[in-house]
Amino acid sequence: MSNNNHSKGNQSPLPSGTEGGGPVARLDKWLWSARIFKTRTIAADACKNGRVAVNGVNVKPSRMVKANDVVSVRKPPVTFSFRIIKPIEMRVGAKLLPDIYENVTPQDQYDLLEMNRISGFVDRARGTGRPTKKDRRQMDAFVVPSLEGYGDFDFENWEEDE
Repeated sequence: MSNNNHSKGNQSPLPSGTEGGGPVARLDKWLWSARIFKTRTIAADACKNGRVAVNGVNVKPSRMVKANDVVSVRKPPVTFSFRIIKPIEMRVGAKLLPDIYENVTPQDQYDLLEMNRISGFVDRARGTGRPTKKDRRQMDAFVVPSLEGYGDFDFENWEEDE
């Protein structure tokens, strides 16, 4: 029999690694497992592009995080901040997230998000952009009948006065 270290049995959401006596987790895995990013690849790319900081310092995706670390995630126009309660590496259900992290994002960031939502193109008022095909047909139906009589001029039998 071979010793297979790749078995999937008896998995726990807590990481197997410990640093300084407490559990630790890779940052990219924690961001994914805490449902801050949809995929681990997106979480790793955000770390590589400098959009994720731990305790105010930009870090690589392989950085090990522990309890009480503050993770800041910049998703323009807002920077979200989370205090780690449990450093996990396996994704958990959304109902368990209050046990994983505490949202410590300042209120002014949420105000900024609301201002951007109000002033942005996300909620564009109907009719302010390019007309739809239906709008164009309604405009044609409105304009063409009002021009009746202007297009029936007979140019062939027209005589100029000299």
